Amino acid sequence: MRVFVTGGTGFIGAHLVRLLLQEGYTVTALVRPSSNLDNLRGLAVEIATGDLNDANLWQQMQGCQYLFHVAAHYSLWQADREQLYLHNVEGTRNVLASAQRAGIERTVYTSSVAAIGAGASGKVVDESYQSPVEKLVGDYKKSKFLAEQVAMQAANQGQEIVVVNPSSPIGPLDIKPTPTGDIILRFLRRQMPFYMDTGLNFIDVRDVAWGHLLALQKGKSGDRYILGYQNLTLKELLEQLAQLTGLKAPQSTIPPWIPLSVAWVDEKILAPLGKSPSVPLDGVRMAKQPMYYNASKAIRELGLPQSSLNVALKDAVDWFMTQGYVKG
Repeated sequence: MRVFVTGGTGFIGAHLVRLLLQEGYTVTALVRPSSNLDNLRGLAVEIATGDLNDANLWQQMQGCQYLFHVAAHYSLWQADREQLYLHNVEGTRNVLASAQRAGIERTVYTSSVAAIGAGASGKVVDESYQSPVEKLVGDYKKSKFLAEQVAMQAANQGQEIVVVNPSSPIGPLDIKPTPTGDIILRFLRRQMPFYMDTGLNFIDVRDVAWGHLLALQKGKSGDRYILGYQNLTLKELLEQLAQLTGLKAPQSTIPPWIPLSVAWVDEKILAPLGKSPSVPLDGVRMAKQPMYYNASKAIRELGLPQSSLNVALKDAVDWFMTQGYVKG
């Protein structure tokens, strides 16, 4: 069966493409002219060059039975606000309309736990929870919420669409890297003397890829499924990294007001002067609140795998080291 994938050059998308090929699917991957194709190099993938907002996107989808819409614009910088809504919301609207016009039978849309929001005071939440949109921190989260609403509306109108909400994936091929990969990299580079008292849900990225394929095969249209595994404090994650690498984990926490102050100066004063900001304000605001999730629905209804986080962390560390992300 022929599958159309957006976002195949990214972290989750690259693993999904590999899984689809392994399982016997024929894959067409949409890539922008400026995309880094390293994650697709050497794979038997048909490349379609274009953009999520292209009016003729439906033509490139013709002949495909299924669509995985994984692509999204990720940024926590407030200056990227317009791009977030253009790509994530309007891009999703165009991709789903194109799929319908091209005769795609079934779509899996990659949302995020960011669209669900965080429970109060570190409470673990599932798919039935929804933070009010005005309480979602930053335009990235808001754009993913609105994009998910576009997908749900299309599903309510009869289009076959299953929504998946990955938590924080870990593993190899984290080319950009993602925020989780950035934590691992800063640890390896010894750039983390302190840590914030926060927490996240983590999952092996290869399990996320399986979650997508299982959602295609078993998911209910109009439903969403959290693809997650283990809730850990940032301290616990750093201690696991210390055990794996032999490097010392940071021992002291940093109060949120310090990075908040740095981020405010970065974005509000230095960035308008042409300086490259280093700490996003929305990123610090997000980190003030632990984001814990319960993935039991995806485990029960889809058969989502729950692989060891230790293996995912080791593979991520090895990949970053061999790819030259850590000097010395």
